[in-house]
Amino acid sequence: MSTKAKARPATAPVVFTANRLRDGRVVWFGTEGLWRDSIAEIAPFAPDAAEAGLALARQGERDQNVVGVYAVEVDPAGPIPLKFRERLRVQGPSVAAEAA
Repeated sequence: MSTKAKARPATAPVVFTANRLRDGRVVWFGTEGLWRDSIAEIAPFAPDAAEAGLALARQGERDQNVVGVYAVEVDPAGPIPLKFRERLRVQGPSVAAEAA
């Protein structure tokens, strides 16, 4: 049986991402407390506020609006994810909907 990995403390500003339950789309959560379709529409949490932000974002799971909430570190100059996986998620689906 595996144990859940511990999250390391954020060293850069963070936003939170998840998938909307209604349609499966990637959504983003920032300091304004709303889930948005575009990362450009949100403000990131400071590293020292990341844990409190995660608690707020997880309320979306409890309300059954989103699933799979996790933190994404972003560039301090703007909400651009530092990791490739999340930069790909920002661009939208990687396959055309009509081909699926």
